This record gives sequence, structure tokens and C-alpha cells, in this order.
Amino acid sequence: MNAVFTAIFICSAAILAIVAPQDFLSSLIGGARTAAEVSLTLFCIYAVWMGLAAVAEDCGITKKTAALLKPLCRKAFKTKSESACEAAAMNLTCDLLGAGASTPFAVKAIGEWEKENNGYAQKLLFIINAAGFQLIPSTVIALRASYGSVAAADIFLPSLICSAATLIISVGLFIVTEKLTARKKGRKGAGRRTVKARKTAQKRTA
Repeated sequence: MNAVFTAIFICSAAILAIVAPQDFLSSLIGGARTAAEVSLTLFCIYAVWMGLAAVAEDCGITKKTAALLKPLCRKAFKTKSESACEAAAMNLTCDLLGAGASTPFAVKAIGEWEKENNGYAQKLLFIINAAGFQLIPSTVIALRASYGSVAAADIFLPSLICSAATLIISVGLFIVTEKLTARKKGRKGAGRRTVKARKTAQKRTA
């Protein structure tokens, strides 16, 4: 991705330098200023929400929600590891609540599943996190509010619908792909066993 963004920047800068050389320096400075402002805004947003997440965790809200999700995680991820289920449940809980502290739990869960060689659960958790489903899109709402939006929370319903659709489609495609892959492997394994049986029969008859 670094190479892609570097190539895009170089091409854009070269085109701007040719088409409008007088705007080249001002565009670079303006882009840097905007990037710094957005970074600072996001830093403040994450600081607030991570603080709220810490309060929720100390109050036991996060752990109680994770306890409700734990049986579902055990079935969905096809695992017997209790620590992995707990970490995955905490990860999903933080994502659902819009808290910005979900990544360490995902890393812990994936590490536990690596020990039991559970690639299915690792890929499924990655897809769920990439889909970005949230009940409360706190970061987007805070960004809209910081830029002076009159109704910053109007994004709630569209975001909920889009993220839910993304989650359903991505998980559905993953499950279908896994089933098709398992069938292909089963057919290949059956074909190999058939070939071995034929060779063994030929040796016996010879």
C-alpha cells in the first residue's frame, strides 16, 4: 500500500506541476494542514472514547456483554478455546459499542486460534473486523460534529444499514467459499485414494 500511495502522490504532483505550477506549493501546504487537523481531531475522539471504554470495562458493562456473546463465539468460530472465545467476545463487544480498544483482543484471539491451528476462526474474525459493523458509529458522528454538522447523528441509521449489509454479505461469501474449498479438497482426496487403490490392485494382480 505504501508503494501504491507513493506512486499516486508522485503522479498527482507531476500533473499538478505541469498543469498549474503556481498552485503546487500551496496545495502541498494545504494538504499537510488538513491532514494535521484531521489527525488531531481523531486523536481527541479516540482519547474520549477509549476513556469511556475504560469506564465501561471498570463498571463491568463490557464484560457482561462479552459474556452474552461468548456462547455465540464458541459456535460461530468452531473453537473449544475458552480464552480465545473470551477475547473474541470482547473484541466484538468493543466494535459493537464503537469503542476504539478492540484490536488487542482480536490479536489475542487470533494467537490462541493459531495454537489450535484454527484457520477458519482466524479468517472469520478478520472479516468481521474488516466489515466494521457498529451499533454506534461514534468516530464518524464525532468527526461530523467537529466540522460543524447541524445533525451529526443523522449518519446513525444509514451507517447501521450499510455496515450490517457489508457484514452479512462478506461473512456469507466467506462461508460459501470455505464450503466449496472443503468439497474440492474432499474430491481430490477421494481421487487420490482411488488412484492408490487401483495401483495396489494392479500390483497384487501382477
